This record gives sequence, C-alpha cells and structure tokens, in this order.
Amino acid sequence: MSNRRLGIFIAELITAVLFILFMFPFYLVVINSAKTAFEVTQYPLAWPEKWGNLIANVVKIWTSESVRYPSSLVASGIITALSLVLINLLSAQAGWVLVRTKNMVSNVIFFIFVAAMVIPFQIVMFPLLSWFRMTTQATGIPLLRTYQGIILAYIGFGASLSIFMFHGFIKGIPLELEEAATIDGCRRHQIFYEIIFPILTPIQATVLVLNGIWIWNDYLLPLLVLGKGNAIMTLPLAVSNFAGAFVKQWDLILTAILLAMIPVIIFFLFAQKYIIKGMIAGSIK
Repeated sequence: MSNRRLGIFIAELITAVLFILFMFPFYLVVINSAKTAFEVTQYPLAWPEKWGNLIANVVKIWTSESVRYPSSLVASGIITALSLVLINLLSAQAGWVLVRTKNMVSNVIFFIFVAAMVIPFQIVMFPLLSWFRMTTQATGIPLLRTYQGIILAYIGFGASLSIFMFHGFIKGIPLELEEAATIDGCRRHQIFYEIIFPILTPIQATVLVLNGIWIWNDYLLPLLVLGKGNAIMTLPLAVSNFAGAFVKQWDLILTAILLAMIPVIIFFLFAQKYIIKGMIAGSIK
C-alpha cells in the first residue's frame, strides 16, 4: 500500500471513529425515547422492544403541563426566526458600510466587533441584566421576561461573528458593480437591496445556520432574560423544568430532548451545503 493510500485510509478511519463518537449520544436519545423508565435505567444500550412506546411518550410530552411543549415550540420559533432575520439584515448592512467606508472610524468599529467575539458571556451577563433594568426604567419598554428583550440580546451577541463573516465576503465583491449602478441612477439603499444583498446568499445561509443552531439550543441567556415560570418559555427551558419536576422519568425527559432536537436537525439538513461554501468564501475573499 502506497503512502498516499495509507494516508487516505487512516483519514477515513479517523473520520469513521469521530462520526460514531458524535452520533452515539443521538443514538442513545433515540432508542431510549422508545422505552419505559425502567428499561432506560436497566438497559440503556439495548434496542427498544416496542417502538410504539415512542408515540406514547410523545403524546405525554405534548400534553404535559410541565413541558408546555406546543407553547414552548411557538415561543422558540418566534424568538429564533425574528432574531435570525434581524441579525442577518442588520449585520449585512453593517458589514457593507464598514467595507465601503474607508476611514479610521470604520476600521476601529470593525475591530471592536471582532474584539467582542472573544469576550466570555459570563463576564457580561450580569451587566446585561442591569442595563436591561435601567433601560426599562428610563424608557418604560420592558426588556426582561419579554420577546423584545431576548431578541435584542440575541442580536447583540450574534452581531459580532455575523458582521465579521459578511465583512470578509463583501470585500470580494467588485466595487465596479456599485459604481455602475450609481451611474444608472440607483440610490444607496437600492444598490444594497437589489445588487449586494442577493449576492450575499451563500454567506447569509451560513450565518443563519450557525446562529439558528445556537439560538434554538441556547439555555443560559433565556434563563437570565426570561427566567423560569414565565409565560414565554423556550424549549431548553421547558425541558429543564420538566427534568427538575420528573427527575426519574428518563424516558419522557429523553423524548422531550428528541422533540427539541428535530426542528434544528431538519433546518440544518436543508441548509448544510451552504455552510462550508459560505465560510470558505468569506475567509478567502
């Protein structure tokens, strides 16, 4: 076997091992969601005897007063969708302006966004709550335990990476396109929405997928901003409440986790082909 074939074989072997390691937790969630609580604790690695238990567990979760799955699903969908739309639009606009504005101020602003990417969330989470309270007192607009508060927080935390990615992608778009549009009579907003924004489709898909997975699965930020026992509750909060109330019912807990995973997996499968394409394009350009 040549050195090249040996290297390919080793790479494929490592890939297969990593695939098994990453998929094993998901496999455990799926098979144990179709078991009874006794079977989960006694035979966690065994194949389910009756897959019909999965349907029964799903019905229990859907109708559970602790999980409130339908309302939590709607709340997570609203928060994720609005946050993604605003992050995508505002970050694209900011990235375009920072690229096309050639001065020291734009460079400083861009590096501030880049620097914000490395600040741990734990450092700013309590100042964030204080700022939300002060803003509410000053404006009368409630930010804690509301949709607008959690969406505003996600926009702030998601903007840094998104602007960085849009900035790198837009640098590769020829300025002559915008100059030609200006000569044809296009105004600045027309240039962005009709020419630049459609070109950004690959990097937009990447930004949407990365931020969407993060927002959908996030637990700490909704816990701080929305709190527990609130009328607005995301799926991670709902699952944690359920786990605390029924700590021994692992079959229902795992079913709740599986139901929370399905939407984001479907979203990822539809948009995965754009992730690497957009990230590579943004980094090279």
